[in-house]
Amino acid sequence: MYYVYIITDGKGQIYTGYTSDLKERLTAHNQGKNRSTRRRKWKLVYYEAYKSEQDARKREYHLKKSGQARRWLKERIKMSLNFSKDS
Repeated sequence: MYYVYIITDGKGQIYTGYTSDLKERLTAHNQGKNRSTRRRKWKLVYYEAYKSEQDARKREYHLKKSGQARRWLKERIKMSLNFSKDS
């Protein structure tokens, strides 16, 4: 399985990525192994699962490049994003 995921640092920062191992990737983000997510604690707030790596990559690309897709997804997971700020 391949996953497209959304993580947040609870202060409004959101990061979108894809991986084949969601648990390991979140650990890597929190251990500072990714340059763009260093020095912050991240929480998983959303993910989508795909059988095809190509489908997951296309979805990640679409979410990163399309402002409308990002806005739609943020609206869809609004409560999850707000919850992460509180916890």
